[in-house]
Amino acid sequence: MSAADAARRRDAAGGSIQADAATGPHPGRYPGAAAGRPRLATWQDAPDNRWAFAHLGELVPTATVARSLRAVPAEATVRLDALTHSMPELEARLERSFTDAFLVLRGAEVLAEYYRPGFAPDSLHLVMSVSKSLCGLVVGALIGAGRIDPERPVTDYVPELAGSVYDGPSVRHVLDMQIAIDYDEDYTNPAAEVQAHDRAAGWRDRRTGDGADTYAFLTTLRGNGSLGEFQYCSANTDVLAWVVERVTGLRYSDALSVHLWSKLDADHDATITVDAAGFGFANGGVSCTARDLARVGRLLLDGGVAPRGRVVSEEWVSAVLDGGDREAMTYEGFTTAFPDGSYTSQWWCTGNERGNVSAIGIHGQNLWLDPRTDSVIVKLSTWPEPDSAFWHGVQSELLLDVCRALDAVS
Repeated sequence: MSAADAARRRDAAGGSIQADAATGPHPGRYPGAAAGRPRLATWQDAPDNRWAFAHLGELVPTATVARSLRAVPAEATVRLDALTHSMPELEARLERSFTDAFLVLRGAEVLAEYYRPGFAPDSLHLVMSVSKSLCGLVVGALIGAGRIDPERPVTDYVPELAGSVYDGPSVRHVLDMQIAIDYDEDYTNPAAEVQAHDRAAGWRDRRTGDGADTYAFLTTLRGNGSLGEFQYCSANTDVLAWVVERVTGLRYSDALSVHLWSKLDADHDATITVDAAGFGFANGGVSCTARDLARVGRLLLDGGVAPRGRVVSEEWVSAVLDGGDREAMTYEGFTTAFPDGSYTSQWWCTGNERGNVSAIGIHGQNLWLDPRTDSVIVKLSTWPEPDSAFWHGVQSELLLDVCRALDAVS
């Protein structure tokens, strides 16, 4: 078959095969759409309709029409015996802290699980900003492959950000959130930038003057240009995802699959919300099961290796587990609980005697690593408030108590 005939056959099947340079083409897979396409304004028009008609759920909110009636657990699913000798009140504490799913994985063994009534082991749960840590691993994979240089300016990869607060900082500054940005992360303030960010991503009702999509929103951000001090800002993660798209040629949702999720031997697909441009909401839009999220923690404790291949280098893992720049961490909401705490590569590092490291999301999402017992703890919740010192205190105390109970488990 000639190259021209092959091209015509590909076109007849739905378009040219898009490949990631590190993994090659994906024969037999419906081709992925280019980053930034299609958009809500173009998905019904050729050539975008060839992709969109098979992927409409990634552009327009959809509901599942189930092929069979799924039994919803009427009562909590509880298997906590391994821990309740040391923590007899564990189940009650999980209930009081609005837990939807709780899991402890030590090595390859699930030691304990809890699912509230109406939730099950195969239920997907929004993990909010735990999504940031997943993005950090994708960036780490690409750094390890030599495709991203963390010391290069962000604008070397995304020149559209010239003139924004990201014009000058390096990829490493973004990874460690050490950029002063005019960005209010108050989730309950309608005037805050975080809510404008949500609107651009399709998470809230749009207002006149909002950016057309997340790409457009990111170009509007400004700051005083100072670097080196921690400031938590969700926009940073979406900038990283934009860099990922640039170096791979893949939409972020596809890159997340290629460089992380497909390597976990996960039981279920994850999902990620996308905006009008098809851009995945990298900073908070991932949903998955508790068991599959635990696999992410497992790969870190296993030195960066997942069941289907290496994700990040051993050096990357060591840098995360050792913690980031403690002098840069000035966020009292974290240092009050963990005086030696730090933040690096989109992970929170407690700096405590156990070396606990965590991915954290609002409303009570935690992927918690306990290297001392080779354990991963997942807690997925629906706190009544998004972010408060009280609930973070309750959660941290519970997770630390679980770690201490694990010390006694043979």
